[in-house]
Amino acid sequence: MAVSAPTRTRAAPLLPDDIRHMRAALALAERNLGRVWPNPSAGCVVVHGGEVVGRGWTQPGGRPHAEVEALARAGEAARGATVYVSLEPCCHWGRTPPCTDALTAVGVARVVYAVDDPDPRVQGKGAARLRAAGVAVTAGVLAEEAAALNEGFFRRMRDGRPMVTLKLATSLDGRIATHTGASRWITGPLARERAHLMRARHDAVMIGIGTAIADDPLLTCRLPGLEDRQPVRIVVDSRLRLPLTSKLVRGAARAPVWLVTLPDADATRAAAYEDCGVTVIRVDPREPGTIDLDDALAELATRGLTRVLVEGGGRLAAALLRDDLVDHLAWFRAPAVIGGDGIPAAVAFGIDAPDAAPRFERTGQLDLAPDLLELYRRREPD
Repeated sequence: MAVSAPTRTRAAPLLPDDIRHMRAALALAERNLGRVWPNPSAGCVVVHGGEVVGRGWTQPGGRPHAEVEALARAGEAARGATVYVSLEPCCHWGRTPPCTDALTAVGVARVVYAVDDPDPRVQGKGAARLRAAGVAVTAGVLAEEAAALNEGFFRRMRDGRPMVTLKLATSLDGRIATHTGASRWITGPLARERAHLMRARHDAVMIGIGTAIADDPLLTCRLPGLEDRQPVRIVVDSRLRLPLTSKLVRGAARAPVWLVTLPDADATRAAAYEDCGVTVIRVDPREPGTIDLDDALAELATRGLTRVLVEGGGRLAAALLRDDLVDHLAWFRAPAVIGGDGIPAAVAFGIDAPDAAPRFERTGQLDLAPDLLELYRRREPD
């Protein structure tokens, strides 16, 4: 099911600069994608007398919220101002007071927001509280863009799972490695840099145990200046085969590592991982010996994850596609042909007829010479 923005009736008319300032708020919201889970990433712009007097965005870990940051920068200029925020201001107590209270306390005159917060503790209640306090409210400005930006949070709230992006790096004929298992490097430096940027913008990176054993990856973001943006590293490992000497286990104290396994996985080995700082997560099987990925993603959502980047291998990719759990594809294609004995991007998963295959629509492409990145999103049934 697609994540879409709820429709709302605007309580106040649009003004000439509303869309421009909302676009600025959305740009601010993008800054910390991948660092704010379990919260959404919001941006906020405070405007007084036609001038921007404060900007803010959700901080790492989800606090402080964008509104609080922007109001602090605006100071006294916030009184009588118009506030643009990419998500409905919260109205409930969590680790911090409600943003609606912060807005009314400083005396803002108007709040313009993009999309309702799908959290049932908010979901229209924030706007109602502002109106009750005498603040003019305009809702629904660039709602679709705002919902797309926070698709992971919306999915977690509505579907009980994070957004899943499947990243593939293949030859033109869809192979991720040669028949010997060699895969370094199919794509070039620009493609690999873009993949690291994707890691920085997701809460977690997930791989299957086959890829973990074959490649012994770090799964970290190693772009200069973004070393502090480290995703949770997740391995789907039904029998706890990940070597205790792997780079992932040895680095678990520096960046989180979660192993998703079955309830009957060896308790002694699980304890050894935990002694190394690895979190072991047990989920029910889909069938004997196979992890139920629906349940696995639901469990990741309960732990706060909203955006998961899947990097392989072919079995995990096929299982997610089979179960209709892939929301986006990021397909890096190298101008090379490996041949039919190479390892496929997705192993067989029982498609009998073309119209039964998972379908996607292309949303963009990027030239990363010599490679090409194609972006797709799940195509909804007609």
